[in-house]
Amino acid sequence: MPLGGDPRRERLVGLLLLGVAAVLVVSSPTWFAGDRQVVGVAQLAVGVLLAAVGTLLLRRARPR
Repeated sequence: MPLGGDPRRERLVGLLLLGVAAVLVVSSPTWFAGDRQVVGVAQLAVGVLLAAVGTLLLRRARPR
């Protein structure tokens, strides 16, 4: 897939990734409350990573 893909698709994928990241970050305290800190930290890390990639895709999809 070429790097200069369809801006509409990049925007939609970016929004999807931001939504998944939000769910992961918001639901991560459940693991900390259940005495599973390692899972909570891993879930937070994945959420932050997905949020960063989603934000990058949204910025790339904006018209210049």
